[in-house]
Order: sequence, then C-alpha cells, then structure tokens
Amino acid sequence: ILASILSLIIYWLIRDRYRERNLNGKLVFITGCDTGLGNSLAKWLDKKGFCVIAACTTEKGSQELRSCSSLSLKTVNLNLADSNSIARAVEFVTEQTAGKGLFGLVSKAEGTAPVGPTDWLRIEDFHSVLDVSLLGLIEITLKLLPLLKKAEGRVVNLINAKGLMAFVGGGYSLSTWGMEAFSDTLRIEMQHFGVKVSIVEHGFFKAEVVNSDIIEKYLCKLWNRLTPEIRDSYGEKYF
Repeated sequence: ILASILSLIIYWLIRDRYRERNLNGKLVFITGCDTGLGNSLAKWLDKKGFCVIAACTTEKGSQELRSCSSLSLKTVNLNLADSNSIARAVEFVTEQTAGKGLFGLVSKAEGTAPVGPTDWLRIEDFHSVLDVSLLGLIEITLKLLPLLKKAEGRVVNLINAKGLMAFVGGGYSLSTWGMEAFSDTLRIEMQHFGVKVSIVEHGFFKAEVVNSDIIEKYLCKLWNRLTPEIRDSYGEKYF
C-alpha cells in the first residue's frame, strides 16, 4: 500500500512538471460561449491570462461576455451550421494568431433538440442537430488544424456524458458518439505533429439543467404533425 501511495505521489509530481506555466500570448478559441460551460470556461481562462477568442451564436451573447471580461478577450459570431460563418470565424482567428499558431481549440456541442421517438422524426430533424453538433464542429476543427499544428497545440472536445446513453431518438446521441469517434481518430493522427486531442465527458451543470417544459413542447410539436395513421398506432396512452 505504501509503495502504491509513493508511486502515485511520484506520478503526480512528474505530471505537474508538464503543466503550462507561461500563459502570455497563448491563444485559445472556444465555441458555444453564449451561456453554460463554454461561457464559464471563457471567463476562467481569461482570468488565468490566456488570450481567449470566444465564439457566440448571438451578438447579445458576445456583448454580455465582453462586458464581464478583460480587454484581451475577443468574441466572434459563429453559426456552426453555416460554412460561410465558419470560414469567417477561422479567418478572424488566423488574424489574431499573428503567425504564431493556435494554442488551443475547445469545442462544445450546442444543438440538442428535437428529441423523441425515432418514428416521429423526419430527416431534417436529424440535420438540425448533426449539422451543428457534429458536422459543424468537425468542419471548424479541420480548418483550424494548420494553426494547431504550427503551435503544437491541443484540441479539447467537451461532450455531455448523458448523450452517450442512447435512450431517446434524434441526433443528440448520434452527435456525441460521433464526436467521440472523431476525437479518438484525430488523436492518433495528430501525435505525429505534437498536437494533443482530449475528450472531457462532463455531467450536468446548473446552467444546463434540462428544462422539461421545452422537451414537452417539442414532443407535442412532433405528435401534432404526425399522420393520423402513426398517431393511432401509438395511441394517446403512449403519448
């Protein structure tokens, strides 16, 4: 037991030596910063001394974040379902790096709804989630890889662990499982360039408590648009 404890202490001491000490000029780009975990992380890294570029989906989100952060934090509007918006964000990040490369990319999936029985969904319902939470995140990662390779940076993908439990239909679980697979593959490939790829599987946070009213609203919307034949096959009791 003592040997195990001693080994663990030595491991942590060695591991702590590799902690990044000089944060001056280290630029980190974070998606999904309007609210929740992305917003909190942007503020925390800003206080730590990183140069943060926070991507928000709305101008209101950008203004609120800038109002409570240092002048070094910058924001950019980003719609992950729009390739043109992604291209503009990448151009902005490239300008900010000033040829030094990107120290870190932190991506967080945003789209979650609609969810419901698979038989109630249409293909556009899957697109509304996957285009943002999977394909959009993959696209912006691919376009930022040259900057990450230049700085031997890191990619950190924040994935809600509840999405790994496929207990409801829709694109949410598909997107989280897809980001896991994408991250695992990218990690192996980027080792050659000194780029680290990490997955953080987080749980619930106060800012992300599931709103049952929103879920019920979506379920009612899905139910009401079903054909009479499908509604009859399930019945009111099931609903």
